[in-house]
Amino acid sequence: MNLKKQTMGLVAAAVMALGFNPANACTGLQITTKDKAVINGRTVEFGVFLDTSIVVVPRGYKFTGTTTLGDGKKWTSKYASIGMILVDNKVIVDGMNEKGLVAASFYFPGYAKYSVTTKENQKISMSSSDITQWILSMFETVDEVKKAIENNEVAISPVLTPGFPPQIQPFHFIVYDRTGKSIVFEPIDGKLKVYDNPIGVITNSPTFDWHMTNLRNYITLLAHTPEDVKVFGMTIKPLGQGAGMLGLPGDFTPPSRFVRATAFAASSIPAETADKGVLQVFHILNSFDIPVGAARTIEEGKVFSDYTMLTLVRDTKNLRFYYKTYDDQTIKMVDMKKFDLDGKKILRLNTKTEQSYEDVSGKLK
Repeated sequence: MNLKKQTMGLVAAAVMALGFNPANACTGLQITTKDKAVINGRTVEFGVFLDTSIVVVPRGYKFTGTTTLGDGKKWTSKYASIGMILVDNKVIVDGMNEKGLVAASFYFPGYAKYSVTTKENQKISMSSSDITQWILSMFETVDEVKKAIENNEVAISPVLTPGFPPQIQPFHFIVYDRTGKSIVFEPIDGKLKVYDNPIGVITNSPTFDWHMTNLRNYITLLAHTPEDVKVFGMTIKPLGQGAGMLGLPGDFTPPSRFVRATAFAASSIPAETADKGVLQVFHILNSFDIPVGAARTIEEGKVFSDYTMLTLVRDTKNLRFYYKTYDDQTIKMVDMKKFDLDGKKILRLNTKTEQSYEDVSGKLK
């Protein structure tokens, strides 16, 4: 066995032993610009292709939650919303509403345990994909969402998620509002546990409180280059810019991405405007791009390679939703203010496009 194969084998064994599934490497973070725009974004990764579209859901649209016993919680959208759906499902799994509230689901394998749906809780129950749409439809602030969850106004039923492989998909969730406040809530032992999220970062397993504790291992990281030090009478200088971040984990596991996202968001110099802040978040999220083949697993003889299918950025001040895909790195924007938010139907655009290239040969002088 050559060294490359031996190394890949050891890495794969370590990943399996630690319980990390490389096919769920989404990363989310948030920044605030000098003009007080709160910009947040995330990457979307999975080991198989997910058919996604961007939609605008109007006010007054009626929804019914899905449960293992049939119809669940019913609601009528108070606020219009924009975001990403899977296949032909009508509920947004990552999006923003007209009040600048953001809700998104992230993979949470090995830890998510949804509630058992009974006749008693069926009227408040819904699927893991319904719950993000419910939040976007009904709430304006993080505090309102937190209160509703803690008052047991909703429960998640373990039903199949359209667009994913035919097995119960494990998720936890993040919510932001336009003030920058954020929470994470997770289905733990059948109940939704809520955490305040002062840093606005989320990845995947383990639980959010574990990630926050793990940050204490990296308190020596610095955005600036450290000072020279004297050892045994000699001066040792850093090898170059970036030495303050020496030890920053660079792999694709959820704990490493959580630390890296926190370090990059915390050390970013605030952009002047929302438009520049959007580009700044895209640049930060580029650091989490996974090319096909870099993170993969083999199941039943088939190779599943995790890759960054989508990168989403949300401008909660100007209500603009941005995205780019693996096959088309051109940043596209949908302006929520350009739609009739009292419309009667959901408007949709599939995200699948192919990259085009600008030939600038004739511009050389």
